[in-house]
Amino acid sequence: MTEDFGIASENQPYEVTSFAQKHGLTIPAADAVLFAKGPSRTACDAAATAFLCAVAQYAKKQSAR
Repeated sequence: MTEDFGIASENQPYEVTSFAQKHGLTIPAADAVLFAKGPSRTACDAAATAFLCAVAQYAKKQSAR
């Protein structure tokens, strides 16, 4: 019998604080991503990456003005 300690199931939802820390998000941003894409960890991780890319693009556009 094997036990996987510390390895979360793909369908086990993230905890907001740990998700925010993992991706460098604020708590409200992490909460919004998790609400929109949960409980799939893969979908949440992809959405966090997409969100951060969108924020970076927006900041780049704003600094060019």
